[in-house]
Amino acid sequence: MAVKTEKKIQEKTVTKKKGAGKKRAEKKAKDKKILVIVESPAKAKTIEKYLGPSYMVKASMGHLIDLPKSRLAIDVDHDFEPEYITVRGRAKLLKELQGDAKKADSVLLASDNDREGEAIAYHLRNAITAKTDRVPIQRISFNEITPMAIKDAVANPSVIDESKVNAQKARRVLDRLVGYNLSPLLWKKVKNGLSAGRVQSVALRLICEREKEVESFVPEEYWTLEADFKVGKSSFTAQLVSWQGNKPELKNENEVEVIIDKIINADCLVSDIRETDKTVRPKPPFTTSQLQQTAANRLGFTSKKTMQVAQQLYEGVNIGSSRVGLITYMRTDSVRISQVALDEVRSWIGERFPQDLPPKAAEYTVGKKAQDAHEAIRPTYINYSAEEVKEYLTKDQLRLYTIIWERFVSSQMNPAKTKTVSTDIQAGEGIFRIAGTRIIEKGFYRVMKLLANENKGNPVPSLKIGDKVKVDKFYPEQHFTQGPARYTDASIVKTLEEKGIGRPSTYAPIISVLLDRYYVTRSNKQLVPTLLGKMICDMLVEYFPHVVNAGFTASMENKLDEVEESQLRWPDMIRNFYYPFKEQVDEVGKTLESFKGSLDEETDYTCEKCGKPMVKKLGRYGFFLACSGFPECKNTKSIPLAKCPRCGGDIVARKTRGRGKEFYGCTNYPACDFISHFKPINQDCPKCGQFMVEKYDKKNGYHKACINPECDYLHSSEDFNGEESDGGK
Repeated sequence: MAVKTEKKIQEKTVTKKKGAGKKRAEKKAKDKKILVIVESPAKAKTIEKYLGPSYMVKASMGHLIDLPKSRLAIDVDHDFEPEYITVRGRAKLLKELQGDAKKADSVLLASDNDREGEAIAYHLRNAITAKTDRVPIQRISFNEITPMAIKDAVANPSVIDESKVNAQKARRVLDRLVGYNLSPLLWKKVKNGLSAGRVQSVALRLICEREKEVESFVPEEYWTLEADFKVGKSSFTAQLVSWQGNKPELKNENEVEVIIDKIINADCLVSDIRETDKTVRPKPPFTTSQLQQTAANRLGFTSKKTMQVAQQLYEGVNIGSSRVGLITYMRTDSVRISQVALDEVRSWIGERFPQDLPPKAAEYTVGKKAQDAHEAIRPTYINYSAEEVKEYLTKDQLRLYTIIWERFVSSQMNPAKTKTVSTDIQAGEGIFRIAGTRIIEKGFYRVMKLLANENKGNPVPSLKIGDKVKVDKFYPEQHFTQGPARYTDASIVKTLEEKGIGRPSTYAPIISVLLDRYYVTRSNKQLVPTLLGKMICDMLVEYFPHVVNAGFTASMENKLDEVEESQLRWPDMIRNFYYPFKEQVDEVGKTLESFKGSLDEETDYTCEKCGKPMVKKLGRYGFFLACSGFPECKNTKSIPLAKCPRCGGDIVARKTRGRGKEFYGCTNYPACDFISHFKPINQDCPKCGQFMVEKYDKKNGYHKACINPECDYLHSSEDFNGEESDGGK
């Protein structure tokens, strides 16, 4: 019995030792981790869930190593070598990552798979290696944040692409040389605090040149004529498309009245009916520029907002208990789709819409200028339709995800077919026409909701050639020819892409920089150059036409591509540009007269603090009033736009908290809480004496209206003549 007991004790001791040894081994294994460094905390959170406890995922929060802001930091005498430093405020984070790397068995650098991401990985590798050369460091990249993509990337690490790093370095150096030479020139000659950039200055030039076209356009009056026709109990409206065998060109109301008088009692009959079948092909999945354009046109998103929301969808969203990256990488110029994704979407279509699955996958041509580094933007999981995930997404996330999902799925479905019926009504010497379109084969329209085309024409009653109809009522309408439209986010991105200016990652920042510098403002989604923007543009065009030339900028983008493809040495590229440019900067600095103070205007306003006159000045966010006694008196205030109709105070521009949306309120607030969401213009209503405001709608365009809701005094768009105060805000 004692032997058995002793044996049991020994067995327990051995078991205990084995258990302790196992725990130590597990602890040791647990302590040994692979460090993965990504760019953002949201991405880190998603990836960490996929990789499990043996991986530690940290975020670099973008660039940790970069050029200093306070000086040029480019050695122009020694191959333009940049002087990199730790970004201010990031030293603690870099030290933490270096410490984590020392404890890890290996490091995987997982920044974005583009030039900026490659540069981030390059600088992180160098910073970690400077502290320890023991830990192996490798590069991983992926196009989507899904378990399969991440695990595949981890299983197939690579090395840092030095050519891609050189392309980023070349772009950074080039932009620094342009900005840090032109900006001081602007400070000296125009106004302190201004800046100029290589790419955004070209975009500013495009916007300013379009504004000149808008301002010089002279609208011409023309008229159209529609009429109601009755046949039995049915009625329809048709438009005059021919008069005396020619297209009608009605220049005034008298010409319209002449036609009405001639056909008001004429016999009317159906003279022709034509049916036209049309095949409507689906569009390819989104590239970055196409996504920004569609989001602007369909959802009203700015380019910046589109990219912010797309980043959220890419980095990961909590879907129930799991965290999922819902879309592929959102910076791409390619329409290419992986075979795995094609197989998945074709299987999905085959199960739900077998009649609309083409025999083979649709192929779309990649543009000549496309780098084709990434796939098109698509959902990572086709089964996650917008309907399936809507409860987990914000309103903006859902709307953007919906158009991405619809565009991708529809791109692999059969074309739709439509039938258009055009009916001509002969009325005397005139022909009126009505056309209606209906879908006869839905094809890819079956998955379209948010992207569905709406206006398909008017319903046409059942008619046949020879039927008599009766004209019931005429609708003459005055119009004015429309000049060129100002650029919007969508149209400027489209133009930049067509001209080869910028890349998918730069379209949104280009617009943001112009807005932040107050070179451009937004007015009803249109980009309008300010007085300051026009002045800067005129100066750059006159003295540096080569730098702000679209063709030159596009050629520099091509050279950066050549650097990335190891076809060109980046110092040679910079050298060919820099020395002639620097010579021109020095020459202009000596000869150009100063414009400083030219934007200041004397006013009739008096400073309430010291009694000196107030001066209208241009600041970072537009014009304002400043005391002429500066610096002794630092009083400033907004420029009054009108008199308050309630208390006689001044109406000034203000911005809401949070979103910063502009409105117009009384300076006597809170005693007077009058506000207007429409901008006052420098004109009083001749009917009631209150101030007029600038309004805009799609039907009437710009027009004036009295702020008094009880006053019916209005002006139509042709009376407005594009009046705008400073900046067109």
